[in-house]
Amino acid sequence: MSNDSQGSVKGEAAMMLSPSGSASSQGPPLSPSTATKPPELPDELVQAGWAKCWSRRENRPYYFNRFTNQSLWEVPVLGQHDVISDPLGLNAAPAEGGDSTLGNGQRKRRSSEEQAAGPNSVKRAKVNVEPTTPISPSTPGVKPWSSAPEEKQAQSATPTTPSPVLKFFIVTNAVIREHPPANHLPPHPEIELQRAQLVTKLRQHYHELCHQREGIDPPRESFNRWLLERKVIDKGHDPLLPSDCDPVISPSMFREVMNDIPIRLSRIKYKEEARKLLFKYAEAAKKMIDSRNASPESRKVVKWNAEDTMSWLRRDHSASKEDYMDRLEHLRQQCGPHVAAVAKDSVEGICSKIYQLSADYSRRLRQTHLKACASPQQSRLVYCYPVRLVIPSPPLPRVELHFENDMACLRFRGEMVKVNRGHFSKLELLYRYSCIDDPRFEKFLSRVWCLLKRYQEMFGSGANEGTGLQGALPVAVFEALNRQFGVSFECFASPLNCYFKQFCSAFPDIDGFFGSRGPFLSFSPVSGSFEANPPFCEELMDAMVKHFEELLDQSSEPLSFIVFVPEWRDPVTPALTRMEASRFLRHQLSIPAYEHEYRSGSQHTCKREEMYYRAVHGTAVLFLQNDAGFAKWAPTPERMAELMAAYRPASSRTSSLSSPGPAHIAPGDRDFSSDCPSPAPVAHPQLLSTYP
Repeated sequence: MSNDSQGSVKGEAAMMLSPSGSASSQGPPLSPSTATKPPELPDELVQAGWAKCWSRRENRPYYFNRFTNQSLWEVPVLGQHDVISDPLGLNAAPAEGGDSTLGNGQRKRRSSEEQAAGPNSVKRAKVNVEPTTPISPSTPGVKPWSSAPEEKQAQSATPTTPSPVLKFFIVTNAVIREHPPANHLPPHPEIELQRAQLVTKLRQHYHELCHQREGIDPPRESFNRWLLERKVIDKGHDPLLPSDCDPVISPSMFREVMNDIPIRLSRIKYKEEARKLLFKYAEAAKKMIDSRNASPESRKVVKWNAEDTMSWLRRDHSASKEDYMDRLEHLRQQCGPHVAAVAKDSVEGICSKIYQLSADYSRRLRQTHLKACASPQQSRLVYCYPVRLVIPSPPLPRVELHFENDMACLRFRGEMVKVNRGHFSKLELLYRYSCIDDPRFEKFLSRVWCLLKRYQEMFGSGANEGTGLQGALPVAVFEALNRQFGVSFECFASPLNCYFKQFCSAFPDIDGFFGSRGPFLSFSPVSGSFEANPPFCEELMDAMVKHFEELLDQSSEPLSFIVFVPEWRDPVTPALTRMEASRFLRHQLSIPAYEHEYRSGSQHTCKREEMYYRAVHGTAVLFLQNDAGFAKWAPTPERMAELMAAYRPASSRTSSLSSPGPAHIAPGDRDFSSDCPSPAPVAHPQLLSTYP
């Protein structure tokens, strides 16, 4: 391309009109005196982004695509790479490779300087053309958000945040029975904000009750696991707050609070720590038995053992750490049953109070939601599809968007949520694939805000809180699962950490717009190959195994579940015991602790160096398959060897998706396949920070 033509392309492209004959909604309307006449091209080419331009240097016309930055001398032919029907270019031949001949015989546009450069020629700096991405396949145009010019330098710099993994070109093999749309209320920022406030209030109540009644801090993550355990049996309407559970008292919360009574027992490294812990336990047990309504026998046993322990501590100063730990274990065996007996009613009161408050909040929230805003069961087999809502979404309020370095910040009524640019692009692509009621992306920002706020409520806002419950397998493991076992579906994921574009997740009302097939316990596939890495909640894992066995028993089609669960043996979890005894178990693999890793559950906000962490416990990999599934995806030694090789932690890693804009992908990058180009959002000249 000539120097003159390079310098004028941006101006020429800026004057191109959309297919409707009007300028982009981002800029002011053109006056009749400055508007150009419609492009002399068929409508199909115009909608695909092509426009006819004039090269001053070569003194002849050429054709430029504002979506792909491609330029040709000849009239372009559709089918080479249609960004409307194939936005990622998966079905097109590579557009770049050093050859000036395209797949359909067309020549790339080259300037006379490139074809025959003289010794005195001077090469000017290239002026990049800002590509424009259509809002939807049916409505070409610009996005309702953009980046300010001063942010472009930050985008070109090396990103400091990790990027998501994208393998959305993998076609699903999960087959389900067609079902009617889900009867969930659509998400609304006002309702989500109120839900967030109520969940925060409920967490505070739990903290206060533990302090007032038992004098302890709430067990770490116990509230999060309570939410997971309640949702296994909850029949209420709210997607997050439990409201209709039987039994009312949560076994998960009761068990965890009781384990911390009279004091929390931490891991001991040194002798002095063991001595202090033994003294504190004896003192706390004696104090509790004196202050509660205990039987005379319980008072006698606890007091005698506590005083005997304190006397031994005052007498013997030469004991080893093992002596202290043995004494502590003996004291727990003697006093534990009596302490648990006097604390039982109080702890049950805590569990019951938290549940009653949650049910009350849920009823109030549903009444507000109903104010703001069936077809018969089908037996036809179809490929799985995202959740669809029966109730149409009302007009949503404005959510503000701006960018801070590599983070996209969305604000609604003073409440801000953040996500890195790569995951923001990932959510946009998932939305484009899955959402059918918003072709112009008018509700996209509101729904992204609801999504991020919901997961923030679910796992808490503390540092690293809930990240372990949202962890994901390494990219190499997913690649091996897909290549060797045909896996194309995740049973437990979210739009933030999913690897495939088809997955099950916790919140169908909001995740469905981003590809979710709903909660897995309500998902009944007939055939397919699935990966299951559930949150490490014992009740949820047990319900998962029961659901697996029911599905495998009912289907004669190929059905396979590859399950990743922690190898907890002391005591062993009911889920692991049940799977090891299942008649559908075809193979079992054990990955030792510290020899494998997971992707962080906060990958959408954490720093790049915090993306992976080593597992502190072993992981059990179990293959549950029916006969047809075993025949099709048998865990042969060759396949297992490749899976084990994929699990080896990498010494260095690269990003899976660059920040917005074109990026160079290293040949050895395992976090992102070269078959799936980055869906980079476009930086526009102005920053539109608000969108209705």
